[in-house]
Amino acid sequence: MSDKRERDEISGTETTGHEWDGLKELDTPLPRWWLYVFYGSILISIVYWVLMPAWPLANGYTRGTLNWSDRANVAADVQSLRAARMPMFERLGQASAETIAADPELQEFARAAGESVFGDNCRTCHGAGGAGAPGYPVLADDVWIWGGTLADIEHTLRVGVRSTHPDTRMSQMPAFGRDGLLTPAQVSDVTEHVISISSARDRLAPDAGAAARGAIVYAEQCALCHGATGAGDRAQGAPSLADDVWLYGSERADIRSQIELGRGGVMPSWEARFDAGTLRALAYYVHELGGGEPDAPPPAAPATEASAPSQ
Repeated sequence: MSDKRERDEISGTETTGHEWDGLKELDTPLPRWWLYVFYGSILISIVYWVLMPAWPLANGYTRGTLNWSDRANVAADVQSLRAARMPMFERLGQASAETIAADPELQEFARAAGESVFGDNCRTCHGAGGAGAPGYPVLADDVWIWGGTLADIEHTLRVGVRSTHPDTRMSQMPAFGRDGLLTPAQVSDVTEHVISISSARDRLAPDAGAAARGAIVYAEQCALCHGATGAGDRAQGAPSLADDVWLYGSERADIRSQIELGRGGVMPSWEARFDAGTLRALAYYVHELGGGEPDAPPPAAPATEASAPSQ
């Protein structure tokens, strides 16, 4: 039996012996350039396995002779970036609201750093740009439960709300319905009264008779915190009821549910996680989101004989 393989009559190339429907497969050799690339790739792979982390092991991986680590390199880059920014954070941590307002460079740094910190830590709850969600306050408006000055916002960030911090902001609305402090009928009446003193009254059209009855219950149970007119009290963390901004929803059923259940969320304290400069940057960014209130000016110095106005 001859081992000489058949050649194609047209190209003169040997065939592999495979044939499909009269078509015979040519045993065409691979191009030399392809072979060079293929063997070169194998060589490069071997060199890479020696130099770089490559092979998984039972309790780790081969480290490579270069001991390269992307994790360590990223950590070093982050540390280097922090060191480069530290002087600005230190300046920011020691600056007053007036100092920041007079320093465009410090403002730009605070805004950029605060936006970055907000995106990493606050956006999940408060939404992109501080848009908020049911149970999570909107930060893009100028409605503040605990105060909207830079100092107020920074203090809230530092101690949290109903958090584990010993000085946390603390307020708790009773669950008037769930705990049986008011009857269902009284809850309905107070709901109508609250709607009647809010900016939502035209939209929700409260029942006048129920609102009148609810006003009596409101004066006995709610006015101490929210005020006789529903203006609220920031010292207690009691929100205003006179506007149309509602943390848990603005429909009649939402308002009634809040009176019944007395819900209150928790915001963590960020004091242990952030340094003073980072806290101030975050407070500055949040303050700017809603056009926060200006900090109270320092008290004027007493007039001296040299500076006193002439009579």
